[in-house]
Amino acid sequence: MNSTNIPPGFRFYPTEQELVNFYLHNKLENTRLQDIERVIPPIDVYAVDPWHLPQMSGESSITDSEQWFFFCPMQEREAHGGRPGRTTPSGYWKATGSPSGVYHNNRMIGVKKTMVFYQGRAPLGSKTKWKMNEYKVVEADTGIRPSATPMLRNEFSLCRVYVTSGSLRSFDRRPVGIEIDSRRMTEASSSMMVPMVAERASSQDSSSSGEHRNNEQSGAGAASTSTNVQMIEEADLELLDWL
Repeated sequence: MNSTNIPPGFRFYPTEQELVNFYLHNKLENTRLQDIERVIPPIDVYAVDPWHLPQMSGESSITDSEQWFFFCPMQEREAHGGRPGRTTPSGYWKATGSPSGVYHNNRMIGVKKTMVFYQGRAPLGSKTKWKMNEYKVVEADTGIRPSATPMLRNEFSLCRVYVTSGSLRSFDRRPVGIEIDSRRMTEASSSMMVPMVAERASSQDSSSSGEHRNNEQSGAGAASTSTNVQMIEEADLELLDWL
């Protein structure tokens, strides 16, 4: 897929609701296919080792280093009521955790299943850093009733393949709620300033009454104040790193 038409600084930041309600829904309804498949191509991800998938991704993520999106067609054995095969040439995908719902306007619109790739033959494969979220659309009439078992459309699923790196992925860094995060930072910084002021006030009181104490006790109090201020400054740095 040619990536020369992508403008500088472009990043693909779809939410789970957009992946299911727009991209996968349009794919299932055969609408806007030319535009949709330029962004997310149809590929049987279970027939390819995950490290080969990035170079096969669409225009939206071929230059990405964190995540890649694909439409995966339903397998023939799955169409006949069997379980889908998740074995690749070098390993296999294994589901982890329980499936979860994707909601829009208080209605379930899809189901997400998370999988981890193991290299080698099951069940003795070695766990890798490759992971995948598989999304399927819920039939409109079953998503309205919360107590009903969701009926899934299996013609295609949308797969988000990514590599765990120990840091926030681009999927988790979508720039929303900036005002909320700024307010939280301000509140957190204010709350950490309270013990700093109290400590300094306590230090001043101790210095005024410390004339009747020996030099060793005064030195210990100063060292304690310095340590507490240093800890608070380190906490400020950790807060900024987290944000």
